[in-house]
Amino acid sequence: MIIILAGGKSTRMGKEKPVLKIAGREMLLWVYEQTSKVGETLVALSKNTPKTKELCLREGIHFIETPGNGYVHDVQWLLRELGTFVSVASDIPFVRASDLALMMKELERRKLSLTGVLPLSRVPKGLKPAVYRGYAIVGLNAVAEEGEEFFELTNPLLALNVNTPEELELANRIAKLLRPKFL
Repeated sequence: MIIILAGGKSTRMGKEKPVLKIAGREMLLWVYEQTSKVGETLVALSKNTPKTKELCLREGIHFIETPGNGYVHDVQWLLRELGTFVSVASDIPFVRASDLALMMKELERRKLSLTGVLPLSRVPKGLKPAVYRGYAIVGLNAVAEEGEEFFELTNPLLALNVNTPEELELANRIAKLLRPKFL
């Protein structure tokens, strides 16, 4: 199962991120289009994302409502409720079905939690992703009861996590170039 995490407070953006539009289309729909190609997908919402809930209802997208007590708490809650899953943040609009398939395959093979990372050499210039132990941390993970290891991915656009108005503008510029490949 794939769960799109879309219940955050969006404090840096100041608005509900999953419903913000990139190239005229809600960011959540960019992610959902790719996840639904790979497997069963749920959107994890919370009290923080009422507009995202409306979007899911309008588009017929299945969702689950989490307690909304923060990322770690909600992921742990989802693990208890649903078992192992692949999580993808709703604010990485350029995730590809192939990225998700790789993570799912690795979760099935290894049965442990994996943090999606990119080597810093693959991060496009100008992006400032979260960095830990020499890797860019991306919003694509495997969530399981055991383990916690890095899993190296190759898609450089996973480094674009849309958290600020400037990153949203960059995503719009990139989407205009890539849109035919994603649709």
